[in-house]
Amino acid sequence: MRMSMRSAFATVAVTGTVLAGAAVVAPAAHAGGTYEGCPYGAVCIYPQNAGWNGGHPEAGGVYWSYGAHNLSNQYGNHYVFNNQYGGARMAFNYGYNGTHRRSTMNAYTYVDLDLYPINSITLLRPGQ
Repeated sequence: MRMSMRSAFATVAVTGTVLAGAAVVAPAAHAGGTYEGCPYGAVCIYPQNAGWNGGHPEAGGVYWSYGAHNLSNQYGNHYVFNNQYGGARMAFNYGYNGTHRRSTMNAYTYVDLDLYPINSITLLRPGQ
C-alpha cells in the first residue's frame, strides 16, 4: 500500500543554510532497507523533476563511499535521499571536491532541491 509522499513524511530540520525544499524523514517502517530503489547505506539522486522516478535513481546517481563526489550536468529539482545509517550525514557543497559547504542532511531523510548551484555532495562519517 502506498501513501502520498506528503502524508507519509514528517518535516525535519536541515542544518546549515536553509534549503529551497524542506528535508523530510522517510517512514520509520522502512528504515534499514532499500527504499524507493535506494540501497541501504547509500545516498541517491533521482532524475530531474521525476520525484521518486518509480524507485529508480538516475544513472550514476547512487553514492556509497564517504567523501566528496563531484556532480555534473545537474540542473533543476531532484529528490536526494540519504539512506545511510548510524548517524552518517551528507553535505551539499557549492564548490567541487567538497568545498564551500552549503548545508547538511541527516541519515534517512530526503529533500527536493534545485541542484543547479550544487557542484558536489559529501558523504560524512558518523560524528563528522
